[in-house]
Amino acid sequence: MASLSQWRQRPDWQRFFKGVGPQAAPHTTRQRNLYILPTRPGVFFALALVVMLLGAINYANSLGYLFTFLLASVGVVAILHTYRNVLRLSFRAQAVAPVFCGDAAELSVLVENLTPGTRFALELGWPAQTDPLVADLEPGQTRLNLTLPTVHRGLHHLPRFVAASRFPLGLFRAWTHVHLKQDYLVYPQPARYAPAPPASLYNLSQTGDQGRGSDDFAGLRDYSNGDSLRHVHWKAMARQQRMLTKQFGGDRSDELWLDWSTLEGTALEQRLSILCRWVIDAERAGQHYGLRLPGESIAPASGPAHRHRCLRALALYAQEQIRAA
Repeated sequence: MASLSQWRQRPDWQRFFKGVGPQAAPHTTRQRNLYILPTRPGVFFALALVVMLLGAINYANSLGYLFTFLLASVGVVAILHTYRNVLRLSFRAQAVAPVFCGDAAELSVLVENLTPGTRFALELGWPAQTDPLVADLEPGQTRLNLTLPTVHRGLHHLPRFVAASRFPLGLFRAWTHVHLKQDYLVYPQPARYAPAPPASLYNLSQTGDQGRGSDDFAGLRDYSNGDSLRHVHWKAMARQQRMLTKQFGGDRSDELWLDWSTLEGTALEQRLSILCRWVIDAERAGQHYGLRLPGESIAPASGPAHRHRCLRALALYAQEQIRAA
């Protein structure tokens, strides 16, 4: 006879509790994908009704019968209201902006109430989340934001989240699993302390100073998150001024090649972290930079689109090996 753990691994068991897999948006709650079970207070409520019924039978107490059946009818009505509070809701997810590994991504969920009535105390969250987002939904669309933790770099499928309700009495919980067919990108985590790119990666210019580089001190600017701590003006902080970052100029050209091979002997993820830091610093410095990875080369350029292309290449590099591990 199959054990309980074996039954839980069966495809039909998985489909019942987790749905049939990612679905194209929108996800609309209907009878076939909406479930309801009593909560712990609901179980105690049912046990109390049984005890009250046995007492009424034992003592032939008409008032006991009346009170027991009155409470039972309230419970039955609560089932209907709890179920209807989640029925006919439509869920869509907006595109998730890429983030660096370790940072929290923000998932914006558009929930559309397809009925003219207000939905009260709808819970939205991840399956293991103990403090889901709770909101009332007026007719029409409502935007709710979920925080999505990131652990691994790469392109990931959007995980399923749960929409549930215990309204009105908390005796029953109706829920649906929302699993949308959508991906989101996680960049590698930038190295906090990274060596400067070797001088051999720069193409020297014959036209003199390029305005920004790494040779000569050129001034100060306000500190931005991600700036190298080596460039922080610590003396200004010691004088209780605001946090400033040093800027440098030099005779190096805007063209910089960030090459995978220059980090020989470094572990895979550490290499990607250092290259990620170099991309961020080169973009901040206004340089034209390119990226060389095994099997891929991105020509030098600059700007937000180029930065995203380089970081995406780093995020997706050897992702199959990471999934296999």
